[in-house]
Amino acid sequence: MPTNKKFIIDFDSTFTQVEALDVLGEISLESDPNKKEKLKAIKDITDKGMEGSLNFRESLEKRLEILEATKPQIADLVNALKTKVSKSFQRNKEFFEENAQDIIIISNGFKDFITPIVTEYGIKAENVFANEFIYDDSGKIVDFDRENILSKNGGKPETIKNLKLEGDIYVIGDGYTDYEIKASGLANKFYAFTENVERPKVTSKADHIAPSLDEILYVNKMNKKFSYPKSRINVLLLENVHSIGVDLMKQEGYNVEEISSALSEDELAEKIKNVSILGIRSKTNVTKKVLENANRLISIGAFCIGTNQIDLETCTEKGIAVFNAPFSNTRSVVEMAIAEIIFLMRNFHDKSLRMHQGIWDKSASGSFEIRGKKLGIIGYGNIGAQLSVLAESMGLDVYYFDVIEKLALGNATKVDSLDELLSTVDVLTLHVDGRKENQNLIDASKIKLMKKGSYLLNLSRGHVVDIKALKEALESGHIAGAAVDVFPEEPKNNTEPFVSELVGTRNTILTPHIGGSTSEAQVNIARFVPSKIMEYINTGNTYNSVNFPNIQLPFLQNAHRLIHIHQNEPGILAKINRALADFEINIVGQYLKTNETIGYVITDIDKAYSPEIIDVMKNIPGTIRFRVLY
Repeated sequence: MPTNKKFIIDFDSTFTQVEALDVLGEISLESDPNKKEKLKAIKDITDKGMEGSLNFRESLEKRLEILEATKPQIADLVNALKTKVSKSFQRNKEFFEENAQDIIIISNGFKDFITPIVTEYGIKAENVFANEFIYDDSGKIVDFDRENILSKNGGKPETIKNLKLEGDIYVIGDGYTDYEIKASGLANKFYAFTENVERPKVTSKADHIAPSLDEILYVNKMNKKFSYPKSRINVLLLENVHSIGVDLMKQEGYNVEEISSALSEDELAEKIKNVSILGIRSKTNVTKKVLENANRLISIGAFCIGTNQIDLETCTEKGIAVFNAPFSNTRSVVEMAIAEIIFLMRNFHDKSLRMHQGIWDKSASGSFEIRGKKLGIIGYGNIGAQLSVLAESMGLDVYYFDVIEKLALGNATKVDSLDELLSTVDVLTLHVDGRKENQNLIDASKIKLMKKGSYLLNLSRGHVVDIKALKEALESGHIAGAAVDVFPEEPKNNTEPFVSELVGTRNTILTPHIGGSTSEAQVNIARFVPSKIMEYINTGNTYNSVNFPNIQLPFLQNAHRLIHIHQNEPGILAKINRALADFEINIVGQYLKTNETIGYVITDIDKAYSPEIIDVMKNIPGTIRFRVLY
C-alpha cells in the first residue's frame, strides 16, 4: 500500500550487486592487453570516490577516460546488470511495484543503463535521477553532461532539494555521497546498505545498518516477503563446517558465526542464547541443559549422519526441527570399509610399520585374498546396503543382520540372529546407529562367538564395541585384526591428545573418525543440510527431518502460510480452524502430520487477514511454536 515515506535509493552496489562502470570495464576492455591493470585502476578510483576520499567529478573523469566505451557496449552492460540485481531487491519486487510513486533512484551513475534496469521493477522512469553520457557520431562515449548537478560534488543533496519532497525521506545506499543527503538535513534516516559491500567510513555515519532490503522493510513495517528479516537470524556453525555450507547460509542472508572446534556443554549453553540455527558435526553434544537456554533456536543441522549427540526428545518438545545428512557420505564410508578389509586380511598395516622401522618381513603367512570370504554386516541401512553391493562385486559372500526387516540386495543372505551372523562370517563390520540400546552391542560374550582368526571393523559409533574386550581378543589372537574409526571418547579438536587402550595393538588400524571425511562427502553434506534447513524456514517443509513429522509442501503462491507446532493431543486442529473461522479467514490449503510427541499443522490462508489471529493462534492450549511465512 502507498505510504507517506519516500525512499531515495542508490543504484551501484545497492540496487545492483556491482559497480556498473566496473562491469562496463570488463566489456569495453575485453581485448585490451592492459585490461587487468586498467580494471584495477577503475576499481581503486571507484572505491576512493565511494569512501569520500576522492573528488567525485575527478573520479568520474578518470574512469571514463580509462573505459573508452561505446553505445553498443552499454546495451551489453544492461543485459549483464539485469542478472546482478541485489538478491533482497529481487525477492521484494512487490514492494517496488506497490510503492512506485514513492521510490526515487538518485545515482551518480548513468541513466543510460539505470533506467532500463529499475523500470522492470515498476519504478517510474521520471523518478530516475542520474548522469547522462555524451556520444560522438560513431557512438563512442566522449564525455558526460557536465551541466547535470549529479556530475558535481554534492549533487545528490542538491537533487533532493530541487525535488521538494513531502513526507519522511529515507536514504538507502552504500556510499559516502548517500550519507551526504542525511548530513545536509534533507533526509530523516540514512540506511547503510551492506548486502553487497560494507564501507566502515559509511557505516559509521549510518542511522541504521541494513544487511538487506528485508531489514529496512521490517523496521518500517512494510515487509511483504518475509515475516522476519534473515539478517536477524543468527547462525552458529561449529567444528569446521565445509565452506560451501557456510557460504550457502551467508548467501541466504543469515548472520553467520563460525567456530572451528566443538564447544563444551557450558560454553554452548551460554553461546546458544541468541542463536536461531545451530550447525554441528559429531563432537558437539546438544544436551537438555544446552536446549533449556536455546529459546530462539528454530533448527539444528547435523553435518554428519548420526544424531545421537543431540537430545532429540527435548528438541521435539521445544519445537526445534533437526536435520542430518543420511546419505551424503555413504560412498566414502563404504570405500573405507572395503579398503580396510583388504588391509587387514593382507596385514598391510603391520608390514608397513615394520618397513618404516627398516624391517624387511616378506611372508605370505596370515595373508589372504578377500574373494570367497564371508562378510557379515550388522546394520543394513544406507551404508550397509551399499557396502553389500560393492563387497559382492569384489567376490565376498555377504551376510547381514538388522533389527528391521530389510530387503536383501544382490545375492546377500539375511540371517535371523546376531549370534548366527557372528559365528558364520570371516569379517564383521558394524554400521548401526547411536541409539542407547546399541551400547556394547559387541562385548566379550559376542566376540567369543566370532570365528577364531576373524576380523572386526567399527565405522559406526564408538560405544557399540567394548574396547577392552576387543583388545583382549586381539592380544589372544582370537581376532586376527581390527579397524576402528570411532571411539567412546574422542578429542574435541585436533590439538587434544588421543587416548585409547587399542594404541599399539597388532594388526589394528586406528583412524580419527574420518569415515565420511572425503572432499566429495563434505561437499555433499555442506549442500544437503543447509538446503533442508533453509527449505524448512522458507516453506515449512520438514521432509528428511529426524524428529519432526515429515511433510513435503507445494510452493506457496498468493497466500500466507501459518505454521503451528503443538503437543500431540486431541482437538487442536479443530481449535485452529475454529479460530480462523471466527476471523472469517479462508483456508486455501491445510496439511497435518503427527508423531508420538507433536503435531505439525501447515495452513495456507488468503492474503487478507486480521493480525489479531496471530495472537489467538499462539495462545491455543498445547501450542509449542507458531510462526507466519509471507
